[in-house]
Amino acid sequence: MQLLFRARGFDVRAYATGAALLADPLTRDACCFVADFRLEEIDGIEVLARLRKTGWSGPAVLITAFPSADLSARALAQGFGQVLEKPFREHALGDAVARLMGAGQATAQS
Repeated sequence: MQLLFRARGFDVRAYATGAALLADPLTRDACCFVADFRLEEIDGIEVLARLRKTGWSGPAVLITAFPSADLSARALAQGFGQVLEKPFREHALGDAVARLMGAGQATAQS
């Protein structure tokens, strides 16, 4: 995903775990957040909840291989602008981020 975002001109930071992302103070400068639902110690919805508690208010996209109406409802209620089901076409995620960022900002967080 990092390479696809970079090819589209986004400045990307990627983290191996949600805890690593939350520990990095630079995440508060991100213009967009992309997370997988299933992460090792906390899920992507909880990561966004914790980011929101720090005051971060940017757009977010959740990706999942385990879609359900309940998961989508939880994600949207937490503030995700879109939920993408895996597998998705390679341009779908970049298009979603570009659409949610709207104002032409060029930094993505994943």
